[in-house]
Amino acid sequence: MTGDVADLYRVARDFFAAEASANGEKWREQRFVDREFWQRAGRLGLLCASIPEEYGGGGGTFLHEAAIQEAYQAQGDRSWGNSVHSGIVAHYILAFGTEEQKHRWLPRMATGELVAAIAMTEPSAGTDLKAIRTRAVHDGDSYVIHGSKTFITNGSTADLVLTACVTQPDRGAKGISLIMVEAAATDGFVRGRVLRKVGQHGADTSELFYENARVPATNLLGAEGSGFTIMMSQLPQERLIIGITAVAAMELAVRLTTDYVKERTAFGSPLITLQNTRFQLAEAATSARVGRIFLDDCIRRHMTEGLDTPTAAMCKWWLTDTQNKVVDQCLQLFGGYGYMEEYPIARLWADARAQRIYGGTNEIQKELVARSL
Repeated sequence: MTGDVADLYRVARDFFAAEASANGEKWREQRFVDREFWQRAGRLGLLCASIPEEYGGGGGTFLHEAAIQEAYQAQGDRSWGNSVHSGIVAHYILAFGTEEQKHRWLPRMATGELVAAIAMTEPSAGTDLKAIRTRAVHDGDSYVIHGSKTFITNGSTADLVLTACVTQPDRGAKGISLIMVEAAATDGFVRGRVLRKVGQHGADTSELFYENARVPATNLLGAEGSGFTIMMSQLPQERLIIGITAVAAMELAVRLTTDYVKERTAFGSPLITLQNTRFQLAEAATSARVGRIFLDDCIRRHMTEGLDTPTAAMCKWWLTDTQNKVVDQCLQLFGGYGYMEEYPIARLWADARAQRIYGGTNEIQKELVARSL
């Protein structure tokens, strides 16, 4: 957090502090973030910050993306799907799109005119991406897509959906391709329910259906059959972003709880004077500090030699497991108030649970680590 990265962090922090406090309850009730918010964020340079300027982005690096993510998560809100939009989909397009595709989509993603989603997960295929069933049949100058997706972040509001499909069913993983579906221009693309979740209530998480949806063949991202390889190459950055969320949540939980136990009294004294309270906070603060140091090392690796798959897996599973433990410890110190949704600690606790599931379950992450030993 130095130089222009620190400057961007401060701009983002002030913007999110005002907007999340003013709109957080509304977003949670309607279960999506308003398009106006996306566009205001775009005008401030908070979308596609790590995409080159020639494609309408901020011209920064992953450090700029991380600073924005940190600033947003420091507010304790989990509604906005920019980590998918800017941190994942934009980089798929940057790394594997044609020049025409980059110029067609990235500038409008940077302004918030287009909101992007990535559709991998299906009702019968989550972490096991090789098991997806959504089919795309090459028909002349088009692909015709049939199938369904679920748990899709930004699903009900996205204009551009990166969709994993089976194009060559007899080739296993080598038969998976990625196709960009432009929602407004695609007949047969149908949005399902915005799903009701245990936490992250403001996040637009939806079902999507492709009912013989016809998409131009020019919307194929990368070569046909390269989809699985492309997805695997992008997962380390996705898992690193999840780690950033985990550490920011831990640090916020410790701050909120420290303030609370200094004010709340029990047995005639502030809770902070009780040994159990002090020990629990000491454990939580230490876990958050260790998590921060590990995360910073992962970011350093990502910026230099590249974050390898086993380390990205360690980052994802350990930080999210630790996040759940720390937030649960902190909630306990709030007593009954910790279970009330109006308290930020309750939302942090409910929001944390999905972190161990998406981006590849933590059990799969441990398997990836074990294979490298």
